[in-house]
Amino acid sequence: MHVAYRPEDLVAIVAAERTAGATTAIIRDIASLGSARAGDLSFLGNKKYRAEVAATKASVVLVPMDYEGEPQADQFFLFVTNPSAALALVCARIEQSLWPRPPAGVHPTAFVAPGARISPGATIGPLCVIEEEAVIGAGTVLHASVQVGRGAQIGENCLILAGCIIGAACELRDRVRLQPGVVIGSDGFGYEFVDGRHEKVPQIGIVVVENDVEIGANSTIDRARFSRTVIGEGTKIDNLVQVGHNVVIGKHCILCAQVAIAGSATLEDYVVLGGQAAVAGHITVRKGTKAGGQTGIAFDTEPGSYLNGTPARPYMLDRRIEVLRQKLPELFKRVGFLEAELKKTSESAD
Repeated sequence: MHVAYRPEDLVAIVAAERTAGATTAIIRDIASLGSARAGDLSFLGNKKYRAEVAATKASVVLVPMDYEGEPQADQFFLFVTNPSAALALVCARIEQSLWPRPPAGVHPTAFVAPGARISPGATIGPLCVIEEEAVIGAGTVLHASVQVGRGAQIGENCLILAGCIIGAACELRDRVRLQPGVVIGSDGFGYEFVDGRHEKVPQIGIVVVENDVEIGANSTIDRARFSRTVIGEGTKIDNLVQVGHNVVIGKHCILCAQVAIAGSATLEDYVVLGGQAAVAGHITVRKGTKAGGQTGIAFDTEPGSYLNGTPARPYMLDRRIEVLRQKLPELFKRVGFLEAELKKTSESAD
């Protein structure tokens, strides 16, 4: 990274509530507590690494308000409520310098249909295709090779990275961020078995992505069979996630990598799904439900549930079952021994 921050710059960026120690070092990199060197910024984001703070070589360390240790010589502690969130503020500044905003305008290699409407404040990158009646809002940036389908609408201050596809008539509201390769509005997976053949069911609905949604690389959001597939405000979706047709996802949900949601499922607000979790079609995952990695949810959940395993079970029950499962070999061995002893006893009695 080509960055250079003075300690006082970092105090202002993270709005440190108090400080301890001092350093004259210029911060040029970010590193974990264990690998940091002089000139690095580090942070205590997880209490299990608390013991590493005392030994770290980092010049500046973001620590929580309740941290009681003292900085070393030529070391500066910044006390903040949430060190991880404070680090994100620093990274946001670095991101702006590493990937500066391109100037507004349409690249000469892009194709823009005559009937498309593009704000003068938008940026259309190389080899983009903007079809008829599409709308691109002010401040939105399309990187290279983005395709925007007929009648699609993209709001203001969105960031659409290389190779994304926004299908016909789909809608992205404001401040949406799509990582490379995202597909919004591919056909839903719908077929009817008729006379020995799988006949395709036309998928004529749309996808609506609400404000402040972020979607990771190569994730796919299928258009609805009819009506809308919806991704709610503030929801964050990781890489390689599949969202089926007519799914409705509420506000501020988290979907980790390789999650799959079958058609017509509903996720209410604040649902969190761990990596490779799956949700069956036509069920409702209630508000605040959390599911561990690879959980298979095939039934409506209660609000605030904490689930794990396949089929999904309450988290602590699943953990107890797993402990007992590990004891099965020894249990079968003991049962085999008891059967042998019973057989000997029976033979002796005869």
